[in-house]
Amino acid sequence: MQTECSAGAYEFPASCGRRVVARFDGGRMSSDGGVILVKQADDILGLSRRFAACFRDKRHPGFGAYRVGRPCPAA
Repeated sequence: MQTECSAGAYEFPASCGRRVVARFDGGRMSSDGGVILVKQADDILGLSRRFAACFRDKRHPGFGAYRVGRPCPAA
């Protein structure tokens, strides 16, 4: 049975100041587009933040700079 998609495109929240749009007219292909859906769900549910809160960093904060995530590139 063939699946029918009714949406021509789906627009996600902007990421790093860029427009993100999923289109469904590419025919038969594979992509990593599902990762955007996972990120959007994680942003709403906060699973990664809650999981990270389960761990404590016992390193001395004066001996290094630690950042979580990657900042958006400068425009």
